Amino acid sequence: METLTKREARRFLLRKHGLLGAYRFSGKAGALAFLRQARCVQFDPIDICGRSPDLTFHARVKGFTRRQLWELLYRDRKAVDYFDKNLSIIPVEDWPYFARERAAHLDSERSRERLRAVRPQILSEIARRGPLCAGDFEIAEKVDWYWSSTTIARAALEHLYFTGELAIHHKKGNLKYYDLAENCIPAFLLAQPDPLPADHAHRKWRVRRRVGAVGLLWDRGSDAWLGIPGLQAKERSAIFGELTEEGALLPLEVEGLRLYCLAEDRALLDSIRSGARFRPRCELIAPLDSLLWDRRLIEALFGFSYRWEIYTPQEKRKYGYYVLPVLHGDVFMGRVEPVFDRASGVLTVKSYYPEPGVPQDPAALDGALRRLEEFLRQA
Repeated sequence: METLTKREARRFLLRKHGLLGAYRFSGKAGALAFLRQARCVQFDPIDICGRSPDLTFHARVKGFTRRQLWELLYRDRKAVDYFDKNLSIIPVEDWPYFARERAAHLDSERSRERLRAVRPQILSEIARRGPLCAGDFEIAEKVDWYWSSTTIARAALEHLYFTGELAIHHKKGNLKYYDLAENCIPAFLLAQPDPLPADHAHRKWRVRRRVGAVGLLWDRGSDAWLGIPGLQAKERSAIFGELTEEGALLPLEVEGLRLYCLAEDRALLDSIRSGARFRPRCELIAPLDSLLWDRRLIEALFGFSYRWEIYTPQEKRKYGYYVLPVLHGDVFMGRVEPVFDRASGVLTVKSYYPEPGVPQDPAALDGALRRLEEFLRQA
């Protein structure tokens, strides 16, 4: 078994993510390369200082712009909006592996009988008129939906998107325009059957995928496993054992912690253990960044405890509504709460919370904030 110190594990993890040393990813090609490495970038529509996926790519990809991600999704069709770790952005080539997700929605939606009744009308209108949003349909009726009642047009569009008959053609802000799936996803992918129809094989694929997304994981319950239907602790442990025996995962001993990385990352692991040096950078980390998917692991390796307090009542918050961890080199230097005003193009810092006992670098933080402001000003 390979042995690492916690500092080596931190540096391995950050270099894997492209967050330490010279940028590993650059431009639109780099954004796609990172997506194909992570396989899943979690999406959230809240935009206080950039949406979570925007911030995730911005921290890693030199010269990244939001337009590049829009093009990868809606012009180049190299990526697609769909469910993985909750709502996510995934490489389009992974579409066939989520056939079970689409099948599960066929008979599980609320108001499904009413949605089935309007399905022909929705599909016919889109086929005739092209990509449409919910507001383009003159259907006043409302139905019971996930968190509250909504228009039947919106519910039907989302249902047909969940089941794979429709795909998101493009977005204007957070407004989704849907089109027939065959107009958005390559025909050979739509025609491909589920490559892993057996439940265990599918969950095994998903576990390996999550280890690759985070970089290092342990066989413990955490948010890193969200969105993998039916995965229980006993099966997860069995999967870790199988993947290790098959040579897909590499077990690591990190100062009393049993962690795992992908076996294909051995060269990076060896470079870290050989004492490779990397220039420190200061980056602001998105709340739903895959680096933070297992927050107990981050606390164990970095001594940094992070909680996204957006759903915490204001009087119970320790920090703020939308606070970003500040990474400097291989430590978390603090937390910052930036707010971007679109009208003025100005990024304001509501608060900064230095991490106790961690050396501060105000110039590095200022540089990271200025880069974020410049990024957010771009179209």
